[in-house]
Amino acid sequence: MRPSEKGGLSASPLMWTADRPPTVFVQGQGSWLTDKEGNNYLDFVQGWAVNCLGHSHPALVKALSEQAGRLINASPAYFTDRLLELARKIVDHSAMDKVFFTNSGAEANEGAIKLARKWGQIHRSGAREIITMHNSFHGRTLATMSASGKPQWETLFEPKVPDFVKVPLNDIEAVQNALTERTVAVMLEPIQGEAGVIPASREYLSALRGLTSREGILLILDEIQTGMGRTGTLFACEQAGIEPDIMTLGKGIGGGFPLGALTASV
Repeated sequence: MRPSEKGGLSASPLMWTADRPPTVFVQGQGSWLTDKEGNNYLDFVQGWAVNCLGHSHPALVKALSEQAGRLINASPAYFTDRLLELARKIVDHSAMDKVFFTNSGAEANEGAIKLARKWGQIHRSGAREIITMHNSFHGRTLATMSASGKPQWETLFEPKVPDFVKVPLNDIEAVQNALTERTVAVMLEPIQGEAGVIPASREYLSALRGLTSREGILLILDEIQTGMGRTGTLFACEQAGIEPDIMTLGKGIGGGFPLGALTASV
């Protein structure tokens, strides 16, 4: 579908992925966006829940500018001081032991899926099924769409990545009934975002931690939307008093800069 047919700019070279208004923004400051005609708009989107400090926050601009003048990309083949510094801060302020950085939350969740299945090959006789929740959202890569429980995605981009089993949120009995020898992990958001801000109860998260520990499978928490202090604690799982085996971060961790993190205990 051409952009002009979907209400966008008639001469836009961008591939159509969503309906965009014809407005072209050129600047952002705090909660406001400015278009090329000088009109100001209060921005309730903030990069789809990414800009935790708003647009062009001085601290973020300063950090990015200074780092760009020092070193941008040394490749994953080397240590860098900032890479180690941020990884250490995440480890020191969480129950996790190791960190793998990504460009996005979807990549972090993709990594969590791969890590869980690798763990299943080594420790659970090749188990690879992951139990996820109805109406959940874990990203837009093929694997994370397959893990997600959005009904409108069920027939998109078939065939999906297999071995994701969906159950209702806050139903510990449903998880228990879905467990088999092929199960390697349970994966969920502490608060479902795209589903309409639906929290997993503290009692449910606690029961889920107990169940996964007893069954010898992994608990994966997708804290991409809930992490980085957005629920009153640095990570939402802290309020339930639990520690996952794998936790993913994104959005707020970069404040608008493309950044995500896959974290895990050892």
